[in-house]
Amino acid sequence: MMSSSRQRPVVAALLATTMIAGLSAVPAYGQVAAPARAAAPAPAAPAPPATPAGTIRGLTVAGQQRLEPDTVLSYTKLRLGEPFTQESLDQALRDLYETELFADVQIRNDNGALTIEVKENPVINRIVLEGNKRLKEEKIRPEIRLAPRQIYTRSKVRADVARIIELYRRQGRFAATVEPKMVQLDQNRVDIVFEISEGPKSKVRQINIIGNEKFGDGELRSQMVTKQSRWFRIFSSGTSYDPDRLAYDQQKLRQFYLTEGYADFRVTSAVAELTPDKQDFIITYVVEEGDRYKFGDVKVESDIRDLSGDSLTRMLPMKKGQWYNAKQVEDTVDTLSETAGLFGYAFADVQPDFNRDKDTLTMGINFRIANAPRVYVERVDINGNTLTQDKVVRREFRLAEGDAFNSFLVKRSKDRINSLGFFQEKLDVEQKPGSAPDRIVLETNVQEKSTGELSLSAGFSSLERFILSASITQRNFRGKGQELRTSVNWSNYSKSVEVGFTEPYFMDKNIALGGDIYRRDLNSFRYLNNNDRDTTYEQTTTGFQIRAGVPITEYMSLALRYSLNFDDVTLNKDTYYSDTDGDGSIECDPLLAGRYLCDAIGKRTTSSVGYSLIYDTRDNRIRPTRGHNVVLSQDFAGLGGSVKYVRTRLNGSKYWPLGGGFIFSISGEGGYIHSLEGDRRDSTGALVDPVRLTDRFFLGEPQIRGFDIRGIGPRVIRRYYESTTDGGVITATPSTANNNRTDDALGGRIYYMARAEVEIPLGSGAREMGLRPSVFVDAGAVAGLKNPALVNGAAGFGGYCSPPSGSTTATSEKAGGTAAAPTCPSGYSHISGTGFVEEYLGDTLKPRVSVGFGVNWNSPFGPFRIDIAKALLKEPGDDTKLITFNVGTQF
Repeated sequence: MMSSSRQRPVVAALLATTMIAGLSAVPAYGQVAAPARAAAPAPAAPAPPATPAGTIRGLTVAGQQRLEPDTVLSYTKLRLGEPFTQESLDQALRDLYETELFADVQIRNDNGALTIEVKENPVINRIVLEGNKRLKEEKIRPEIRLAPRQIYTRSKVRADVARIIELYRRQGRFAATVEPKMVQLDQNRVDIVFEISEGPKSKVRQINIIGNEKFGDGELRSQMVTKQSRWFRIFSSGTSYDPDRLAYDQQKLRQFYLTEGYADFRVTSAVAELTPDKQDFIITYVVEEGDRYKFGDVKVESDIRDLSGDSLTRMLPMKKGQWYNAKQVEDTVDTLSETAGLFGYAFADVQPDFNRDKDTLTMGINFRIANAPRVYVERVDINGNTLTQDKVVRREFRLAEGDAFNSFLVKRSKDRINSLGFFQEKLDVEQKPGSAPDRIVLETNVQEKSTGELSLSAGFSSLERFILSASITQRNFRGKGQELRTSVNWSNYSKSVEVGFTEPYFMDKNIALGGDIYRRDLNSFRYLNNNDRDTTYEQTTTGFQIRAGVPITEYMSLALRYSLNFDDVTLNKDTYYSDTDGDGSIECDPLLAGRYLCDAIGKRTTSSVGYSLIYDTRDNRIRPTRGHNVVLSQDFAGLGGSVKYVRTRLNGSKYWPLGGGFIFSISGEGGYIHSLEGDRRDSTGALVDPVRLTDRFFLGEPQIRGFDIRGIGPRVIRRYYESTTDGGVITATPSTANNNRTDDALGGRIYYMARAEVEIPLGSGAREMGLRPSVFVDAGAVAGLKNPALVNGAAGFGGYCSPPSGSTTATSEKAGGTAAAPTCPSGYSHISGTGFVEEYLGDTLKPRVSVGFGVNWNSPFGPFRIDIAKALLKEPGDDTKLITFNVGTQF
């Protein structure tokens, strides 16, 4: 496309000689004037027969460049040797102009020798668009029928102008204008330039409703898709005028009134007026509400022997005397059709017969179920699966060839196929007639979607700082429905590598078999002075798990598993070990590490077997909208190994569609771990909790939003003393600053949590972007430990030792030191008073509650989730967090 600055001088210079006759002055929808010719006066009486002007003695063509003379003559009725009249010459002119091949035509008569002089229309060199910003060329070009190397005609230009303007009108720009211009080139060629003035997008300024008495304008406008343009609807797509939406809104009004009992309601007129500035529309509806009806006698008559009309009548949701509701009638027809389908009558015809009584204002309804043959499945067709093997889809069907048709099992099959997550969500199982009246074909048209998932997650927390993770998952490996996954996670808190594989139908039997191999390194840390941190314990876990699952019923299944883990928990010897007995050997010092950390160190092997009993009726396991899910799990450790416990968990969730796209869900879970080892004591002989630190439950992000990782539950906070000098006397008091303490989460033996969430639908524009916001309330707690034996920094000491400047390693004064003669290491200074004091906090089942909102977004760079949550209820010691997010992509 030439730039506007380069083309406009050329266009202006050539307009006088190259402009289409009358075209530049014609508006977008104007008509080009026909070539000038003599106007015949209206005859007052029938014209006499035409008198021959002579005989054609010669017939030649002049001025043509591309056309042959015989071709030009073929468009006329003039022939050599035949007589001609003035009328026949005029007709020849009209015939040549109608071909739209010529810009000018003249016929000269030289005593019977006729010469037809023509000027051919030019050839189009190229098509140029100027001024289009809102609509890109790739959207306008398909609407233009003119093309390079075609013969230029004015009618085609007008038609293209009309199509371009209609394209802008469909975008809501009714003020758009298109001015066609022509630039003359050599060799009778032209460039066609469409100068476009797009204008503003036409909004709906006002929606007026006339004739409504029972319902206010605001309530009726809320039923419409079209909305009045207001500042707070800046992101709404419903404020633009659309003629198709105008008709749809009339149907929405009628549906609303019919659900409220106004059976005679009608829209008498709907007018959309464009304002003089062509920027806004004013829409006016004139309605007649009519009278409000109640249900009269309602019954069901069935010609199918397996369906009792009396029994179905008792099950009808509407009763005599209730307000008439057309939507309820439609739903009843669907319900009766589904009921017939449960008995195998796929093509049962349910027709409601209405008996309207205008005197009593009642609407009697007789639902008639016509007789139909019982239907059997002739075959099941699956189309559209290019990668996924046919058997992967077919094995999810609850019906097979030869089975009696059952509408419930058809719906269940659809839900199971959707739950695979291999296909687009708009999947349906169509029911088509078979080769006989009692045969049916179930046809499933699927559209595959990406089942590979490359996930990159990033986060930030006050505990872990930056968190990064990456995982690759293929949920339909080789098109066999197998799942292959690998993941890598890194943070200051933990590192892990994991590889897993699952075969959902082992040996083509309904048995799922899978396994995982993993290595996990956990580096727990705590805060020191000035927000520096040191590592507390390091836990290295290497192990594997084998899983198997079998169905018990359609909705219940049993999963079995065996796990073997090798754990090694260590502490930094330079930081937490000392010669506590004075015999030259070093061991974990509770004064430096705390008794709970000294108790956690060591190597152990956990060999456990477990099961999960699952009851799942959700319509979609990936994105459910209805149904519930309950899982009971238990793991028994002690089948060999050095750890013995029983861990029990119970969790469940339920989903309800609220209408209008809203989905409400509640979920909850809880767990308890019981040690089978009896009482345990640490190296000092103090009783400690029988469940080790690394086997306990922890709660926080991501289970409960609004709290940090491991931010809820039992913890030990060690507050260091701050020294002050007054008159040469050094005193110390416990610091209240967060940067002068350590905070260790201990977990618990019992926990619970619950969540209530509402997914909020957005407009079509937001849905196309993949935005799915939700609001939620989270609650939970973890507790149940035996109170740990705390370490008091003042026990037997006259103070504590402060590290030298720049060091991040704190140490305590050793036994035997006094305030006058401390035994601090070289470079450390003695501080008078207690070194620190420990507090045990958070061991309570009182609920912690947070509320917030989040958004899922299928962004161009992958699935993105952000949550903003505020902790409403918390306990002393809990760590809160406001914002979390993660991002990924699919392939």
